[in-house]
Amino acid sequence: MRLFETVRPACPPAPPAPAPAAAGPDGFAGGFVPTVDERMLDVYSRARDPEDPLELRDLWLGRVECELGARGHRPALARMWRTAAPLRRVEPADVLGSRATVRFVKELFNWFFRDDLYGDLRPLATHILSGGSIDEQAWGLPQTLKDCLRHALDLDWYGYSDSRGRRPVREAVAAYENARMEAAAYGPENVAITLGGTFAVSSLADFILHGAPATGSPALCAIPNYPPLVETVARRSQVRLVPLPSRAGQTSLQPLIDALSPDTPMVLLQTVGNPTGAAVVEAELAKLVRAASPSTMIVLDECHEWLGPLEPCSADRAASNVIRVSSLSKTWSAPGMKVGWLLADGRFVADYYEYASTTFGGPPSFFYTLVEVLARMERWLLTGLEEPAAAELAEFEPDYGLRLDTLSAAYRSYRAERLSRDSGLRTLRAVASRGLAQVPVRVLEPHYSINTMVEFTGWDDSYRCFRDLLHDCGVSVFPGILTFCFAGGIARITSSRREQDLLAALDRLESALAPTPKR
Repeated sequence: MRLFETVRPACPPAPPAPAPAAAGPDGFAGGFVPTVDERMLDVYSRARDPEDPLELRDLWLGRVECELGARGHRPALARMWRTAAPLRRVEPADVLGSRATVRFVKELFNWFFRDDLYGDLRPLATHILSGGSIDEQAWGLPQTLKDCLRHALDLDWYGYSDSRGRRPVREAVAAYENARMEAAAYGPENVAITLGGTFAVSSLADFILHGAPATGSPALCAIPNYPPLVETVARRSQVRLVPLPSRAGQTSLQPLIDALSPDTPMVLLQTVGNPTGAAVVEAELAKLVRAASPSTMIVLDECHEWLGPLEPCSADRAASNVIRVSSLSKTWSAPGMKVGWLLADGRFVADYYEYASTTFGGPPSFFYTLVEVLARMERWLLTGLEEPAAAELAEFEPDYGLRLDTLSAAYRSYRAERLSRDSGLRTLRAVASRGLAQVPVRVLEPHYSINTMVEFTGWDDSYRCFRDLLHDCGVSVFPGILTFCFAGGIARITSSRREQDLLAALDRLESALAPTPKR
């Protein structure tokens, strides 16, 4: 059986209507930095035990229920807030350095999805803009990659394998990542295939921080960030949350650099912020790497680094204490497949092999062909290849039974779908930004990824904002507190939906918020 023998024709999604050319005013012209406001401090001051994350969560939700009045539906939580009185003085540094803060946000994150949005409140949600991922049915895998899955299934390719992944797959990933670098830095010995981004960060935190002294310096986690990633670090080490400012599409790393100490065990950093869509600057990233102790492991979550300007990665990303994490969840529309890779120093990956073989055995071998083809074709796109030739055919093992004509057809199909998809998603992101600017809200113009950060200025609590908007217009937004944005009506909007659904949701928001109600 030959790979791509019956490849299906490209099926690019219908392009959305072009976004208006003129951009609205930048709602955050002065920049954005996560801060801890008085409402956050008030919750900590009223907790009987400020180290109990479940009590903190219930107090936060209780205040929301109390303020909702007749629209609330959990009276016990509302009573809990009404009977709580201030007991202590709390400073922002106490919140940013507390283990309870990380778990509290993660528990609120769980509550949002499990108990509210997809629980009791699901009948109210007619338009969900809070998912953080692509609508797979509208923007799913290219046909070429689907053919890889069919091929693997037909040949029963899902057995045990190397705990780092099959070597040809790692060679393909290394070649692709080298094409992204200023200079080639990787070979297959630097690559390990993983079970997606969240699992990769969890396993890295376990591997790096296992046995770390309890009295040492805390791990540093930049915020905004994704709660499951920060929680997985906090389970294994003391953690300090470090707010990073974003302005004009760039995130400053200076606060993270200033927070380093010689015995900082680990740094967790998203190279493109969620939800800001702002990217780190390579020169500042190089400064961070050089300022850190060689024993400080710097984990870069690169999963949102797409749909933006293509910049070469600096050589410092390949430093011996830097680990880079990628997954198929965002860039390739496959969050449920739970597959990706990490890049690290060869000695680190060799040690990680033993950890992987002991804790989870190995990555899902069923996806190896998909990842190999994806990595090779992405490299060809990146280097401007129009048509594969004999050299590209030779990259694949003879066992695939590939012919040049079928490989060419598969690549043409992949290229057409990928370019159409990227163009469409960028257009939808622009449509969302322009539409949101009419609501009115403050919009932080995203430069990467599929999310747009906004501030609903009529609210001083992002979770209360979510509840009110859901009730008033049936639109679900993602509360900023769930990305460690502790102040104000910050929310995240995910634009990678079906165009008609996105436009309908924006219309509902505009109708509900014009004029903006006073809260």
